[in-house]
Amino acid sequence: MATYVYDEKSGRMIDKKTGAPMLSDADRAAPVQCPQVVSDTPGYQSPIDGKWVEGRRARRYDMESNNCVDANDLPSPVTGKLKNERFAKKHGLEGMLER
Repeated sequence: MATYVYDEKSGRMIDKKTGAPMLSDADRAAPVQCPQVVSDTPGYQSPIDGKWVEGRRARRYDMESNNCVDANDLPSPVTGKLKNERFAKKHGLEGMLER
C-alpha cells in the first residue's frame, strides 16, 4: 500500500517511495479511504452524585454504578418500541424492539 506525503514544491500529495503524484478522485475507481476519528464527550459533573465524569467510559460507569439507564434506551414515546438491542436483552424485553 502506498504512503503519500505532501510535496511543497508541487503542492500535491506524492508517493513517498516513487514520487508519483496521487491520482485525483476522477482518476481513481474509489475515493480515498481515511480513518474517522470521533472525539470523546466533554467532562461534566454528574447530576446523580456530583462526581466528575470525563468521557464515554466514565459516563457508562457512572450510570451503572448509580443504577440508571440512558434516556435513549427507553421506549420511543411515538412507537412505544425500544431501539437498543443490548438493553432489551438485558431486561428481557426483546419483544419491544423496533424492527
